[in-house]
Amino acid sequence: MGIDSLAKSHSKDGVEAKEVQITDECKQLLSSLPKEIGWRTSHLYQYQGFWCQPAEIQSIVAYQKHFQSYENDIILATMPKSGTTWLKALAFAVVNRDRFPLSNKHPLLTSNPHDLVPFFEYKLYANNQIPNLTKYNAGGPRVFGTHIPFPSLANTAKKSNCRVVYLCRNPLDTFISSWHFIGSMSPFTLEEAFDMCCKGVIGFGPFWDHMLGYWKESKENPENLLFLTYECLKEDTVFHLKRLAKFLGFPFSMEEERSGVVEKIVELCSFQNLKEMEVNKKGKSIKNFENKMLFRKGEVGDWVNYLSPKMAEKMSTIMKEKLCGSGLKFKLLP
Repeated sequence: MGIDSLAKSHSKDGVEAKEVQITDECKQLLSSLPKEIGWRTSHLYQYQGFWCQPAEIQSIVAYQKHFQSYENDIILATMPKSGTTWLKALAFAVVNRDRFPLSNKHPLLTSNPHDLVPFFEYKLYANNQIPNLTKYNAGGPRVFGTHIPFPSLANTAKKSNCRVVYLCRNPLDTFISSWHFIGSMSPFTLEEAFDMCCKGVIGFGPFWDHMLGYWKESKENPENLLFLTYECLKEDTVFHLKRLAKFLGFPFSMEEERSGVVEKIVELCSFQNLKEMEVNKKGKSIKNFENKMLFRKGEVGDWVNYLSPKMAEKMSTIMKEKLCGSGLKFKLLP
């Protein structure tokens, strides 16, 4: 396969992927990178220690070269399928609640969260674009999303005082959510894909490196990076939404708390509410994926319905080994 486009097919079953124009500069870069068979495209390439598709790498390089960070920027970071859509909705509602009061005209009722909080790699810098972001979201903080690991964020973002929020989810649920999201586009069985995941060969993986990069930064610079887990956010959304608002510089006032603003935002951004909105049942906010695919179950522990105890034990052992000594722990097994 030529590296100037994504693969037209996988050798196992002919799953097609749309071609993406790759620049000569990126072709040269790709030719020097390690590669492995990919879930959705013919290959994933290892760029700066993590695995990505060719088009993603091209976008990330452009972002790293051209993005200029502002002091009040907000970056929402996740691994794919770790609660990204939910986090974007919550953060957007919190920081824009003066501009967009909770009403029947709120932007989340008519726009998908990924349109309101764009990805660096999938939207802003995709398709060889170099966007002018100087007037983006004038009147409020700029809020962006990304799956890029912390060490590979643009230098201006890491050196500025912008706020970064990282949301992670236990790898077993993340894997199953990713598996359903990719669906028929993958030529692999669930078992084969799981083995690749355990080797770290998954988009923006390995899981453990992605988590540890943000975890370590949250310990060294807690005023600039808030580390959240999907499971804790799910268990007590009100408490952690207050933490999020305070960290972002938009704390809830006593009057807002008394009048139920926190609970109203929780309800507006709840999985079930977002899933039932018409705007999230149609269209595409992320290329090649229909909005309705972004909302499946949103449950904690759904992996038990798909993975064998042996598979779960394997991932649990790997995570304990990789996270050993970091202070970051996941309770994967009952």
